[in-house]
Parts: sequence; structure tokens; C-alpha cells
Amino acid sequence: MTISELESKLSNARINELNTDVQLFGYDRAEVDIGIVHFGPGAFHRAHQAVYTDAVLKRGERQWGICAVSINSADVRDTLAIQDNLYTLAILDRQPSHQIIGSIKEILVATENPALVIARLAQDTIKAVTLTITEKGYCLTPEGGLDFNNCNIEHDISHLDSPRSAIGYLVAGLHARWIKDASPFTVLSCDNLTDNGKRLRRAVTEFAQKIDGDFSKWVESSVKFPCSMVDSITPATNDVVRGAVSAAIGLQDAWPIQRERFTQWVIEDLDGMQLPPWQDVGVTFSKDVRGYEATKLRILNGLHTSLAFVGILAGIDNVRHATLHPKIRHFIEAELRNEIIPTLSSVDGLNSVEYGASILTRFENPAIHHLLSQIAWDSSQKIPFRILGTISDNLASGKRSPRLCFVIAAWMKFICYKVRNASPITDAWSEELTKIGEACDGSASDVQMFLGLKNMFSVALRNDKAFIEDITYSYLLIGDKEGSAFTALLPTFDR
Repeated sequence: MTISELESKLSNARINELNTDVQLFGYDRAEVDIGIVHFGPGAFHRAHQAVYTDAVLKRGERQWGICAVSINSADVRDTLAIQDNLYTLAILDRQPSHQIIGSIKEILVATENPALVIARLAQDTIKAVTLTITEKGYCLTPEGGLDFNNCNIEHDISHLDSPRSAIGYLVAGLHARWIKDASPFTVLSCDNLTDNGKRLRRAVTEFAQKIDGDFSKWVESSVKFPCSMVDSITPATNDVVRGAVSAAIGLQDAWPIQRERFTQWVIEDLDGMQLPPWQDVGVTFSKDVRGYEATKLRILNGLHTSLAFVGILAGIDNVRHATLHPKIRHFIEAELRNEIIPTLSSVDGLNSVEYGASILTRFENPAIHHLLSQIAWDSSQKIPFRILGTISDNLASGKRSPRLCFVIAAWMKFICYKVRNASPITDAWSEELTKIGEACDGSASDVQMFLGLKNMFSVALRNDKAFIEDITYSYLLIGDKEGSAFTALLPTFDR
């Protein structure tokens, strides 16, 4: 049975019509109050933080419902509205399972009513604000500060009543609470940035300084910005997934979410935080998140990005097949062993070698069809955190990173191929990247044009001779090679 053949849509009223093996949320949603505002209700949030929160609500903690805020798009709001904001979590494993998630009570679209979002943030019942806005949403410079040249930040400083950025909304919400002498909410980043809480704290504080000095001091002294690490592979939903999930649950679900069974969340344990009791449902609270964060970011996300560009140039479209390709597998194993793991500090209870091996096993999951093109989205924002930091640490130790530099060169070639084939580039800096791609002629000067992206490459990297040499060598080595001719280059790095 396909989704079009099912007469009934998933909703509160139709819960009893679900197939008997579907796991229900098991609480009265009418009794749930909103205590969390979440920016970025995409697939990862709905497969991860919303699921942990759902588990908390099941335990009777009914004050932690979620108000999800989409900054620009109304798609999630409009699609889930007809389902009472319910959706299915499909766990993809050898033994798949399906669970209905009920923790999202409300979805707002910020562009439609900024005042409503700010009013929700200002409510005393809101104790926590969480974010999955991707790397680009933080509007940071390569050095980690707030980018005041970002057009959205420029706008928000003078239009705090109608922000365009998540940072602007955080400041607006906190400012409204400061004005009425209310306690602040806890702000929790759940994105793949090293020291994400510290970076977010700096961005919000620097913005607040532009509004009011006393307000900025209040933010700096009173607001908690814990760091966190999140982990669970969550491929994008497509029509095949919609059909399969709807058939499995017995009702139409217009936007289910799929995820691997493995999931992890580590949150920095700061005094005075206001967060749900997630520790009771599997979340780890730790005084030192940085080790977990760096290990996951550099291994899982770094290898994902490596597979994306190496795999795409090899003519492969998904993570599993790229991981199973003998030459690519050998390449990323050597990259992991020689260039990534040596930059990681030891973490109690976490062995980076064993973790790396487990990541490769997860990449091989036959139930997961994770498109490399999805991972390649917004690559200019991801690469600095996933790869360039690793390269910088190696250079600081007197070591080079030839394979990681090869991945950067492959990304540059990927951009050139997209432009040459008139394919759209899904990236926050698509205009700049398109202009560079149009100007490229295959020579070493192409590398210099890419390195001129100041918001991507730090001053130190742009001036590092070894880094430039390794990138240029790989860029010229790749040339116009694709497919098997491209993968034949990979053993070159066993030297």
C-alpha cells in the first residue's frame, strides 16, 4: 500500500488507527506546556532533540513541550499542521521500527510574524532555547567572532524588532526579558561547531554590546551557553521514505523522519542551567564536552565530508557505496589514522581508534541511503569546522595533511564541475563560488582564488606555504579526472 492509497492522515484523532506495532507517545498532549523554543526544526532536530524531549514528556515532565521556529521557510509548519505536528520517526536498522513523536506543540515561521516569536521567547515559561541552524546560521568569522559584515547581522542591529538571523532573535528575546527583569533562558547549540556554546555566547554577547552596555554585561554574567555534541546519522526524507513509512504505520505521514538506531547527546554540565531532565533518558552531562565534540566533529563529520567530495568525483552517490569502494576506503582509513586521530586528545570512556572503526561500520548500514549530495550542501560553512581545524592543528605540530588537503582540492573541483555543468550550488556563498568557478582555468591560480574566501580560510592558512603547496599539488593532480581515473589517484597518498 502506498501513501496515496491511504485514506486517513496522521493526526491526534487518528492515533487509534495506527498499526499495532507502531510505538505511541503515550501522554495527553493537551496537558503539555511549552518550555523550549527551538530554532531550525529540520530533520536532525526532529530525529534527535525532539525525540529525547518526547521521552521526558512520557515520564510525566509535562512542562517541556517544544515551540519550533523556522527562520524563513513555512514548509515544515504547513506540512505538519494538518498532522497536529505529529510525525513518525523511522529507525533504520536490520530490524526497523516506527515511533510517533508528539513533543512539538507549535511551529512558528519567523518571517511571517517576528513579534510573535520574540513574545514567545520573552515568556517566563520558556526555560531553554535550542538551535540546529547549521554552521552558516551563526554568522561567524573564521576567527570565531560575530561577522558584523553579514547582511542579516547588519539588518538585525538596527531592526531588533524584526530580526532575520537566529542570533538576532536570541538577542531580541533576551533583551525583552532583561527589560522586564525576568530570568534568562538557557541557550543550547546543537550544531557541529567546535566549542559551539562558547562560540554562540561570544556571538550573542558581541551583538548585545551593540544594543546596550548594561544589557551585554547581563548576558555575559547571567545567560548559560553550554556546549554540546550531537550524533545520529539522519538522511533526508524523500517520496520513497514517505511511502514506506506511511504503509508501515497505516496512516498518511507527509513528512516522516528516518534515522539510524545509534544516537548520542553530550551536554556540558554548567551550574544554573535550566534544561529538561534529559539525563534520565540517555543524555550524558559532562564537565568536559570538548573531547567528545572534537572526536565526533573530526571523525564522523570530517569523514562524511571527505566521502562526499571524493565519492562524488568518483561517480558514487551515497555514503555506503563510497565507504565500500576499496580505494576510497583505504584512503579514508589512512586519513583517519594518520591525520585526524593524532589531533585528538584523550577522553575518559572514549577511545578514538575504536570510535573511528565504529563510524565506518555505521557508514556501511545497508538500511541507510545517505546521499553524498546532501552532505555537500553548504560545504563552505562545514569545511572550516570539519577539516580546516584538523589541518591547522597538524601544521601547528609540524605535520602536513596531504589527504585532507586532497579533499579540499576535490571540493574545489566539485565547485568547478557544478559551474561548468550549470548545476545549482546549494551553499550560503553560492554567488561567490559560482564566480570563482567561472573564472577557473585548471591552473594553480584557481587555488588562490578559492583561498581568497576570507570567511572560509583563516589568515594563517592563507599564508601557510605547506598548506598552499599540498592543496595546489592535489588540485593539479586531479585535473579533469572523474570516475575510475579519479579513484586511481588515491593510492598516490600512500607515499
